[in-house]
Amino acid sequence: MIQIIKCNAKHCDILIELCKKTFLESHGESASKKDVENFISKTYTKVLLLKELAQPNIQYHIVYYKNKVAGYSKIELDTSNLAIQQTNLTKLDRFYLLKEFYGHNLGNILFNFNVKIAKNYHQNGIWLVVWIENLRAVKFYTKIGFKKVGIYDFQISSTHSNPNHIMFLPI
Repeated sequence: MIQIIKCNAKHCDILIELCKKTFLESHGESASKKDVENFISKTYTKVLLLKELAQPNIQYHIVYYKNKVAGYSKIELDTSNLAIQQTNLTKLDRFYLLKEFYGHNLGNILFNFNVKIAKNYHQNGIWLVVWIENLRAVKFYTKIGFKKVGIYDFQISSTHSNPNHIMFLPI
């Protein structure tokens, strides 16, 4: 059974742990251990997540598989990007599954769920940034129709950044 729920303040602790674990699984080797740990400790805090959850244009969703937390997404409605000419865009800011849940079609289900939300808000497309070396994610996004439209350097620390593709999908 698959269930997707919209997060609110009561989900904050679950979301923090999920954010940390999925970031480590996906990007733990992308920089030094110290840089990754510092990034996680500064980015995935209760204060920051509660602030984001209170913003009307930001939505977090958790996907459950057989009653177990399997992954999450974060979208930002009406968020433009200089590499994309269109307006009324949704940024797929975070989109992660725990590795143990790969292969259950959860990525497609969660993505389609987010597309439906974007369409309900009259968005014209979805964009994201994805680490160039995350080949599994790049392949997933390309397979569902995203096109590379630019490059973005994702700052892990003051001394380290990772090259990312900016990808776009009109909807």
